[in-house]
Amino acid sequence: MKLQVRLGNLRNVIVCRAGVTPLHCVSDAPPSLRTAADVLELLEEITAAVRADPFTRPAEKARAVGYLAGVALKAIEVRNLAARVEMLETVLRLRPKPDTP
Repeated sequence: MKLQVRLGNLRNVIVCRAGVTPLHCVSDAPPSLRTAADVLELLEEITAAVRADPFTRPAEKARAVGYLAGVALKAIEVRNLAARVEMLETVLRLRPKPDTP
């Protein structure tokens, strides 16, 4: 009996949320996650959707946003490290090669 009540509640939530789509994608194509910037863009959209969801309790929102913030920090760190490596590679390419005897 308890399971049937929970399933009924779940059906009601699904029906109620059918008209509410907090995550609006520009295209129906899956996002391209090739760079840290792509990941950050997707995380911004998802974080905004979580924060705008009227059916999620504040504790769940805080947990989800906190987790997403941690993932975003890692992506920012990767982006910064990639830029530093690219800069070092450019400097090494431009450095004059020593004459070897």
